[in-house]
Amino acid sequence: MRRRGNLIAHAVLAVCALWIALPLLWVLHLSFLPETQSNSLDLPTAVTLENYVKLLVEDRFWRAAANSLAAASLSTLLALPFAATLGYALARYRSSGQAGRFLLLLLQLLPPIAMVLPVVALFMVAGFTDPMGGLVLAYAAVNLPFLTWVLIGFFERVPAELEWAAMSDGATAWGAFWRIALPVARPGLAVAALSGFILAWNEFLFALVLTDGESETIPVALTNLQSRAEVPVAELSAGIVLGVLPMLGVLALLRHHLLHGRTFGAIR
Repeated sequence: MRRRGNLIAHAVLAVCALWIALPLLWVLHLSFLPETQSNSLDLPTAVTLENYVKLLVEDRFWRAAANSLAAASLSTLLALPFAATLGYALARYRSSGQAGRFLLLLLQLLPPIAMVLPVVALFMVAGFTDPMGGLVLAYAAVNLPFLTWVLIGFFERVPAELEWAAMSDGATAWGAFWRIALPVARPGLAVAALSGFILAWNEFLFALVLTDGESETIPVALTNLQSRAEVPVAELSAGIVLGVLPMLGVLALLRHHLLHGRTFGAIR
């Protein structure tokens, strides 16, 4: 009976996994088709790398990839220290109670369209005209509440007794945070860094409004492949596949910390 229950559970999970993976597999399938067959449901009669070659030989795609990498990396590096200190303060001192945490979550739930116009207005008033610098600042500010929310849970799992022991030996509160809490919560920092990178890499609206042709990111560059007369489905699919690869690379680099983060705090 128990074995039958396990088989049913695994079957349900397999169906759910296939349901999630099917759009990605379909995009991968389309990326290898000629453009003339991309809108057909018939079995493909040819497989080609032309869509990938067409993108990779263009300087525009490489420039957009470099812009996406710079914006995602720099905004994450900028937001992470603030998220770590704020998350630690909210987890350890509970200075704002549940209301502060709810406010963080509420800020993250705001639609991007409600924030992009005030951000543009602030940049215009301040005379800030650098597209890439503005994009980095916008991403860091928008992602800060979510990264803080992620880190609160990890800092709450750090035993406070470790910090008390350090402070009893003469460490300051900052020293206990820097030497004890941060190293112990390293898996949480990896999770937050990966989350911030993915959010910034996939973001579209701020990049559309704040960037120009020289500073556009991959989502904007792929959108610009379309025209009123044509939507190159196969080429867009190849661009989506290429756009996913850097995120898989970052995931592979942080895999050890992410696996550690799943069980972090289970044994204290």
